Amino acid sequence: MEKSKDYLEIAKDLLFEYGPKILAALALLIIGLWVISLITKGIRKALRKRNMEETLQRFLSNLTSWILKVMLFIAVLSQLGIESTSFIAVLGAAGLAVGLALQGSLSNFAGGVLIMLFKPFKVGDVINAQGELGAVKEIEIFTTKLLTPQNRLVILPNGALSNGTIVNYTAEGFQKIFLTIGVSYDADIKQSKEVLMSAIKKQEKVLQDPPPLVEVSGLGDSSVDFAVRCSVKNEDFWPVQFSLIATIKEDLDTAGIEIPYPHSVEIQKQG
Repeated sequence: MEKSKDYLEIAKDLLFEYGPKILAALALLIIGLWVISLITKGIRKALRKRNMEETLQRFLSNLTSWILKVMLFIAVLSQLGIESTSFIAVLGAAGLAVGLALQGSLSNFAGGVLIMLFKPFKVGDVINAQGELGAVKEIEIFTTKLLTPQNRLVILPNGALSNGTIVNYTAEGFQKIFLTIGVSYDADIKQSKEVLMSAIKKQEKVLQDPPPLVEVSGLGDSSVDFAVRCSVKNEDFWPVQFSLIATIKEDLDTAGIEIPYPHSVEIQKQG
């Protein structure tokens, strides 16, 4: 009987001593989680207004949420009277060890953040980077996926991608077709220009602003070289270029203008 009373007294003392702390810690936890939820939603809303990439929106909001939850967990431990200094030290040491072990991944992460913030390209753009040419299929936080003209998937690490040269062929909404066409020295220059310009005008999808151009660009060993320039929308680049080359050959043949041997048709590489 005496022991039961002693246990009740101990339980009562513990309740009076730790009860308020436990209740305060629970209240802090509930209110803290609610505030964190509000902050996370606010961050997502702000990032969405800035038209930031969806991947980066999710990552930054989730990262903020986890950081705040760790801070809340430490505050709850402190409220319960548990020494949190050693816990913070262990957490810091673990973070340093993980950071050193994942240096490459952290570099790719930083590169992904930079790409999503400064937007040197977006999904659907055709780019040339790290020796690879293709359409951007997906931008992730660590890697960027390209789909090459041969329909091959190329995965580039964002660290190297963000630090290297990026050629974006489609950023301006249109591209220029650059052809160099050589004709015989016996051909009339004025007639040759007219035939080449006529071939351009037969392409319905060629843009008139900026206007097409046909001019003598050089005198080769066996040909007079003409620069043929015209602009098309990104999606029309390859169909128009293929059609234009065929039309030029047909129209020169019809006009009796010779393309001397060796055939001198050079095409500047485009995306």
